Amino acid sequence: MPRRSNASLLEIRDVLLETYTVNDKMNQLLLAHLDPQAWRAQPPGAKGGGRTIAAIFAHLHNNRLSWLKNSAPQLQCPAPLDPDRCTMKQAAAAHKKSATQCLRMLADALSTGPKSRVTKFSRGSWAPSWPAGGTMFAYMFSHEAHHRGQILMLARQLGYRLPDQASHGIWQWDKLWKEHGFTSRPR
Repeated sequence: MPRRSNASLLEIRDVLLETYTVNDKMNQLLLAHLDPQAWRAQPPGAKGGGRTIAAIFAHLHNNRLSWLKNSAPQLQCPAPLDPDRCTMKQAAAAHKKSATQCLRMLADALSTGPKSRVTKFSRGSWAPSWPAGGTMFAYMFSHEAHHRGQILMLARQLGYRLPDQASHGIWQWDKLWKEHGFTSRPR
């Protein structure tokens, strides 16, 4: 496999960081358009057989905190969310804070400089650590995308289908890039 130039590696790094930035915009879009009645509605099936939408958003945020504590302890972690008590407004604010810190962690992990402080990605004591890098980004993004899918499906099952502006909006990457102020489109 041919070796990539430094400019090529920096472009890949920038694209991954832009993508993670837009990742939280997708979560915020769901939070902004979710019917408040869906927030604590019990999932269909056996009582206690699944997470509420509130609990899923808390799980996303609290997992970010675990990644930060274990992989970038030098970065300050925001407060965790209580899945049984947090409001939609608290979840939106917490997600913005944890996304900012995770972006800082990823920027360090994906840097090419010798002073990188993030050298491993630890998901917690239940799993082995990995070297910091592209796989770290892929895991973080896919974890959140998986749960966004759960949130959309659960809201629909509960009778609180999200409007197209949200459910389709998370797929409008060109628009999300532009709304976030990036000068280029996804590349």
